[in-house]
Amino acid sequence: MALYVNTNVSSLNAQRQLMGSSNSLDQAFERLSSGFRINSAADDAAGLQISNRLGSQIEGLNQGNRNANDAISVAQTAEGALEESTNILQRMRTLAVQSSNGSNSTDDRAALQKEVSSLQQELSRIAETTTFGGNKLLDGSFGSQAFQVGANAGESINVTIGDVSATSIGSNKVNSKGTQAGIATTNGTLTNLSTSAADIFGPNGTTTGLDLQGTVSAAAEKINGEGTGVTAEAVTDVKLSGFGTGTDGTLSIDGTDYDLTKYGDNVGKLAEDIGKQGINASVEGNVLRLQASGIDGVVLTGNNANDISFTGVDADGTDGATANGSATLAYDARLELSSSDQFSIDNFDAADTGSVNATSTLSSVSDVSVTDYSGSQDAIGVIDAAIAKIDSQRADLGAVQNRFQATIRNQSNIAENLEGAKSRIKDADFAAETAKLTQAQILQQASQTILAQANQRPQAALQLLG
Repeated sequence: MALYVNTNVSSLNAQRQLMGSSNSLDQAFERLSSGFRINSAADDAAGLQISNRLGSQIEGLNQGNRNANDAISVAQTAEGALEESTNILQRMRTLAVQSSNGSNSTDDRAALQKEVSSLQQELSRIAETTTFGGNKLLDGSFGSQAFQVGANAGESINVTIGDVSATSIGSNKVNSKGTQAGIATTNGTLTNLSTSAADIFGPNGTTTGLDLQGTVSAAAEKINGEGTGVTAEAVTDVKLSGFGTGTDGTLSIDGTDYDLTKYGDNVGKLAEDIGKQGINASVEGNVLRLQASGIDGVVLTGNNANDISFTGVDADGTDGATANGSATLAYDARLELSSSDQFSIDNFDAADTGSVNATSTLSSVSDVSVTDYSGSQDAIGVIDAAIAKIDSQRADLGAVQNRFQATIRNQSNIAENLEGAKSRIKDADFAAETAKLTQAQILQQASQTILAQANQRPQAALQLLG
């Protein structure tokens, strides 16, 4: 073979091989020291992009889980305060029931009202001072807030918390005051409703074209069976006055007749007997007040002396229309609709007044008073509606907490799987890399040895010259 001095091809080849083994050794050192197979785009451009996208998704999911935990804390804080609000309302209801008892004097009920008033203030104080991170939760200012729980835009869960102060919870009502409730003096018979296409828009659903023709109690039963979240009740509240020794006639209440000639001016005895029927009958002076639910009214016939008068009591507790001077009198029950949330009723045709469209008005907990029997009875209904409202809010908060927990579990599982996928793309396989390191080290040592020998080859030319 030819022998060259100016160009040592063997040395150049050995240098190139040494450079290759050195590069392999550098790459092995970089991967083993960083733990990553991909340390730059040159290592794997497509793999780098994929792993970075996976990394973004993983970080987003992890932060979303932290956000969800914050949301759970908010819901737990609000729900804990609502629990105490429920306790307060339960105590207020107990006081209202206690005040409804006939054994209480005016002073007794005034004492009960003092505690009720104090509890009303505490209920509002809880709503105004319950905060999370400086944000009020129960005074209505929280509203509906979105909590970002996913890795991408729009992946959020809303939490809604309403106003539960004493002025904002209670019973939402619509009464047929001025429509069905009234006094008839013509034939002493109760007037039926004539509504055949009422529409009720309640918090839990809507019903349209509801046929309410018939008695008030029958109409109430139909409404209660619709599941709209609106409760209906036939309410009778009337005062009878003018009793005397010569009183005559028959008072009919829900199928039971009372011969007034047997009682004369002994209104207390009449009230006692009516009370045995489960109807509240109270006496103030010579005035008998009848209050009942679930009946269609009261009828008086044979009032030949014309000494008995009927005075209706409206839904707001004030005296309404009065009728007298007739042998036959009748007082119709009013249809009272109530709900813990706002609702409306359309096309409500009552007796002879035409179509009525009405939106409920709130009787709030802050307005309840147990200073008399009527107020105590009303307070029970208002407080029941307030408890139902808070129970509904607590149920919503409990449900959303469970939803956040499910989200956290799901996203933790997804993040775990994505971490595995990212690792398989980007992380260095130490078993493989250490093998490559050993190979590169051996090749480098061999290349160094061969290079040294290759550099000695031109010296053979000297022997030819000697």
